Amino acid sequence: EDVGWAVARVGAVWLALVLALIVVPSALGVSLGISEAYMWVLVKTLEWATIRIEKGVKKPQPQMLKTPAANGIIERDETPMEKEIARLHRVDFEFSDIFYFCRKGFEAIVEDEVTQRFSSEELVSWNLLTRTNVNFHYISLRLTVVWVIGVIVRYCFLLPLRFTLAAIGITSMIVGTTLVGQLPNSSVKNYLSEVVHLTCSRILVRALSGTIRYHNKENRPQKGGICVANHTSPIDAVILTNDGCYAMVGQVHGGLMGVIQRATVKACPHVWFERSEIKDRHLVTKRLREHVADKSKLPILIFPEGTCINNTSVMMFKKGSFEIGGTIYPVAIKYDPQFGDAFWNSSKYNIVSYLLRIMTSWAIVCNVWYMPPMVRKEGEDAVQFANRVKSAIARQGGLTELPWDGGLKRAKVKDTFKEEQQKNYSKMLVRNGSVG
Repeated sequence: EDVGWAVARVGAVWLALVLALIVVPSALGVSLGISEAYMWVLVKTLEWATIRIEKGVKKPQPQMLKTPAANGIIERDETPMEKEIARLHRVDFEFSDIFYFCRKGFEAIVEDEVTQRFSSEELVSWNLLTRTNVNFHYISLRLTVVWVIGVIVRYCFLLPLRFTLAAIGITSMIVGTTLVGQLPNSSVKNYLSEVVHLTCSRILVRALSGTIRYHNKENRPQKGGICVANHTSPIDAVILTNDGCYAMVGQVHGGLMGVIQRATVKACPHVWFERSEIKDRHLVTKRLREHVADKSKLPILIFPEGTCINNTSVMMFKKGSFEIGGTIYPVAIKYDPQFGDAFWNSSKYNIVSYLLRIMTSWAIVCNVWYMPPMVRKEGEDAVQFANRVKSAIARQGGLTELPWDGGLKRAKVKDTFKEEQQKNYSKMLVRNGSVG
């Protein structure tokens, strides 16, 4: 009984401190300076670790330490097929013509520009969390001691703290939206719904030790509009909701995520749908158009890539979001991988494993850029509009722009892509007189 009483008292004191020092200030949008002090210590520690690593490498390789591995290990000559097989205008088909296709095939096997976007990006310098570079190996006893201390801090202090904050934030979200959902539709209900969403999002950001810098706030999405952003993680929505409320659009989930979805939709007109059902897609489009037509409703938040990309690139935007009409408010999100990997590789980790990795990282640090609103130009189709918005987001976030469909994360390349290359080659043969 004494042990149980002592545990209860410790738990009560822990909860009281969390509520007083973190939950209440974050709910009120006030900072006590604890996060700032933590980030200062963290930055200084990582700077010291980086210097120790650079000094400890026996054979310094500055180029490898300063250049991200994401730049690639293959130097590609991005010239069209016509130039690389230019001799076809002089001779007939030769067996050596296949060398071009062999080289392209080898490049794709060793390092293609698509699948590498579905795995965590390489780090320029070790962040005392993971070892994702050949330069990261045993350097010194002091560095090892710091790493051990970091493990103890992250798993024995930060993880329980973040779990407590996440539990408070999620519980508050479910209870708050459920209660607000019982009210009749009115301006009061809308106001209370926004308060609940903002408050709970701020608590959840603290649960991630989030440090977010919002740029150009004058361009924040307005009611009746559509906010589109690049997609790196499920926490993207929390990052954005921390600074404003949105009507979410996404796939129906089960488990805890499903409980949250069913609760929040009672207080706010979120649009949840089942990806596999085409009929739902038509219903979603109809509901989105109705939502945009009502200028009193919250802006819709959509991630047009349809899947998470690893914080280095922006892949193809699905055109559906750009066929609805209305004003598009682009937002670029870029995480700092030095403090933690925010990317969710859903094909490798389930949501629980992912959240555990996030909550045992140092912090989540990111920049959010609100960009000027964009509208569809006259004569511009949905695909062209989507590409224009994607290019703008890529430029602002310093991300690589790729034309590939993010669906390749789970599906094979369509046969039509292969047939297109075959047709291009056959046209060259016919045009140059090699066949006929």
